[in-house]
Amino acid sequence: MITMACHCTGCQKMTSSAFSLSSLFPNAAFSIVSGEPVIGGLHGSTRHYFCKHCMSWLFTRPEGMDDFVNVRSTMLEDSRTYKPFIETYTDEKLDWATTGAAHSFCKFPPQDEFPELLQEYADKQG
Repeated sequence: MITMACHCTGCQKMTSSAFSLSSLFPNAAFSIVSGEPVIGGLHGSTRHYFCKHCMSWLFTRPEGMDDFVNVRSTMLEDSRTYKPFIETYTDEKLDWATTGAAHSFCKFPPQDEFPELLQEYADKQG
């Protein structure tokens, strides 16, 4: 549905990098086909799931968005095609971190802007 880079300090810590990269999918389009992920990283109402074996961060089920799942884009085949379209929490980003995202937000995009962002992203994907 859309690709995002998050610069929050929590994502920086969980990735041991400058930001996390994720792709939003409808929950109905997502399934776990092997293994049993475990909750890890930051513990709270947003649930972050990791591989039990290697502890890689796999996906997130955001609080209050039960119909969606954020999959770490680098876990997907052909991950080079998942360039960030929006970046969030730019008020916490490392000064040198750049993503090339088309839209930047200090926190999250305002809810009323999200449908337009989704449509713009869909139009660009063709």
